[in-house]
Amino acid sequence: MNSEKKITTFVLIGIFAAIIIAMFVSPFASSNPDGLDKVAESYGFVEKAKNVISDKFFLIPDYSFKPAGDSLWQTSLSGLFGVLIVLAIFGIIFLIYKAAVKNKKSIE
Repeated sequence: MNSEKKITTFVLIGIFAAIIIAMFVSPFASSNPDGLDKVAESYGFVEKAKNVISDKFFLIPDYSFKPAGDSLWQTSLSGLFGVLIVLAIFGIIFLIYKAAVKNKKSIE
């Protein structure tokens, strides 16, 4: 097995694992606030942030995909879409990198 095929296999397994975790493990995450939310609540500036940035600005506000009715599905689908968004961003950056390398080689 050549190294490029090993890398591709590793990446595909990683993507599959991320999707599985996002879909099936994220619904069991704690509903307690994370560290930043806890500090914002403790120091009283959480309301200021809510007033400055509307929920309409975020793709997946509060990690819930509202069109899905059940809260379990809201969390699972928001995890899936989060993984897909990160993959899309990474894919775009990777394609730009590959094009730049190809362009650099053609100039030399």
